[in-house]
Amino acid sequence: MPRRKSRRKRHALHRGDALEWLERRRSKSVHAVVTDPPYAIVEYLPEELKKRANGKGIWRLPQSYDGYQRTMMPRFTVLRRRDLRRIARFHSKLGAALFRVLVPGGHVIMASHSLFTHLVIDAFLGAGFELRGQVARVVKTLRGGDRPKGAHKRFPEVSVTPRSCWEPWLIFRRPCEGLVRDNLRKWHTGALRRPSKGTPFSDLIVAGPARGAERKIAPHPSVKPQVLMRQLVAAALPLRTGVVLDPFMGSGSTLAAAEALGFRSIGIELNTAYFNLARRAIPRLASLEVILPAAPASGARRSSTRAPSSHNGSAGGGQRPAARGREPT
Repeated sequence: MPRRKSRRKRHALHRGDALEWLERRRSKSVHAVVTDPPYAIVEYLPEELKKRANGKGIWRLPQSYDGYQRTMMPRFTVLRRRDLRRIARFHSKLGAALFRVLVPGGHVIMASHSLFTHLVIDAFLGAGFELRGQVARVVKTLRGGDRPKGAHKRFPEVSVTPRSCWEPWLIFRRPCEGLVRDNLRKWHTGALRRPSKGTPFSDLIVAGPARGAERKIAPHPSVKPQVLMRQLVAAALPLRTGVVLDPFMGSGSTLAAAEALGFRSIGIELNTAYFNLARRAIPRLASLEVILPAAPASGARRSSTRAPSSHNGSAGGGQRPAARGREPT
């Protein structure tokens, strides 16, 4: 399969299959993974994307139903048993591949879905990872909470599923070599960075859907907002040095967050259209100013394209990020 590579500033982009790329990548060469993977690639199969363009397939969701306007999103409740087995197999392969390329103590922070979380956890534990918790992203969309399809007037008082108000981001870690403090000294990994010295990284993040400028810059079906991604990426490199990988970069939200924070990063994308979108979107997303939810007592409230200070979690006062340096490869 032909692959294209593009380098910009501190990030490197590769067009190709993520699992194939990971197989070629040298072991113990990535310090963190932050990603929103396709769930077994079911919804991003070429035939499903083609159906999506026509309002059909797994993406088919009425634009106006039950009194609300909706954007298209995958209807995972329609997956069959063979689709669920595919999800399990896919994450088993992904877990093994990520385990090999991560340094000891390296974290994987990945978006999941409440219907599949058990499959993903089983697969990654089987690959050797430790489960370190999960972040609940509070995001209120119109997913779930539907009345029975075709009978919403007959049964107006029931819902077939709960209305989704949160999104799970699972946190895995490759086991450390020795104690955490030893691993931090050797590999610069093994822990999660605090937003400030007095504030631990939290497993609850309020971050609504990407809207406005972000959506215009990166019109991807599952683009994630910078207010979320910058917090996750910052946490993933505890000493603010190393390489962040997103093997399913889509429109490049993870890499844009890394760029804004001054970190090196690598992105992989199979879809040519999304790859080209990411090349255009990453510098523009990285340049956006984002209001972070927790401001320091000094009153500084906005994060800029520079990495946050190691002391207060806000825009750094001229401090040079430790991760600046050569481009990732």
